[in-house]
Amino acid sequence: MDETNKITVHVVYALVDQQKIFSVQMSTNSTVKQAIERSGILYKYKHIDLSKNAIGVYGKVVTLEQKLKDRDRIEIYRPLTTDPMQARRARAALQD
Repeated sequence: MDETNKITVHVVYALVDQQKIFSVQMSTNSTVKQAIERSGILYKYKHIDLSKNAIGVYGKVVTLEQKLKDRDRIEIYRPLTTDPMQARRARAALQD
């Protein structure tokens, strides 16, 4: 890969108690899917399913075919384990 045609991106996956960040170098015009695959995160966390997990770049949901820019932060979102409204109600009930 020619140095002038490389970008560095970060693939991020938030676990319940910590955040895992994988930095990868890619060629320009690479896609989100290519960066995720290259990062090795799918081998480390086998429960990640790209057909089910939402993917974002800096908090904005994108497709796997989204082209990347240098220093993009690819975020793999976990499915919600609790309905946010139910969790808020439970916290509010504890404060009463």
